[in-house]
Formats: sequence, structure tokens, C-alpha cells
Amino acid sequence: MLCYLLDTDICSYAIKRKQPELLEKIRHGLIKEEIAISAITRGEMLYGLEILPEAISLRRAVFAFLDCIPCLEWPVTAADHYARLRGAQKLTGNLVGQLDTMIASHALAEELILITNNERDYVRIPGLKIENWLL
Repeated sequence: MLCYLLDTDICSYAIKRKQPELLEKIRHGLIKEEIAISAITRGEMLYGLEILPEAISLRRAVFAFLDCIPCLEWPVTAADHYARLRGAQKLTGNLVGQLDTMIASHALAEELILITNNERDYVRIPGLKIENWLL
């Protein structure tokens, strides 16, 4: 059963193999079919490759990662969460990055725990459950 949505920064750590413990948690989550990424995260990762065309080994690593991890389409319910969250952020002046807000909205819509190292921004999103697998 799906439980976790991986944020882009956690995916970057995994791809660059900075944390063996993180890789083990991701492997375990894949075996148990508990983890996925958002289509927004996939877009961020592919965008990174577009602006670094000379990074051939990174390109291989990113595509190997994307080939093995499920990717969830961004649903209408996530768009609804996004509109409310982004509107509240704008009105209060407490803005979180637009793509981070979209990923958080996706986690909220799917009732998933967001796995991130970007706790500073995500703790400001009401109702969002987060875990940091790098600690």
C-alpha cells in the first residue's frame, strides 16, 4: 500500500548516492510498494537534465532512478489543495516555492507522508505529514 511520496531533494540525494541508509529505505519501500514520486518531481528532475546537457553520467543515473520508481499523475484533487494552499500563502505573505507547494498538495490529496530534507519549507504547510530519511 502506498504510504510515501518522495520529494525532489530526497531523490537527488538517492541518485547521487550520498546516503547508503537512504538507498536502503528506498529499496525497502519499492519492494513493499510503499513509495512513489509526483509527476511534479519527475518534471523537476528532467528539467535539471535539460539545463545540464553535458552531465552524461547524471543523465544515466536519473533515468535509471525514474525507471524503477512509480510516478503518480497530478490529480484534480491536488489542484484543489494547491489553490487553497497557494491562496493562503499569498494572503499571509508566507510563501513556499510554487513547485514545493504543488508536491505538498499532491501528498495531501493522496494522503501520503512526504519524504523530504526540506523541512524548513514543508513544516509551514498545514496538515502535511513529513519525514526526513536523511536523519
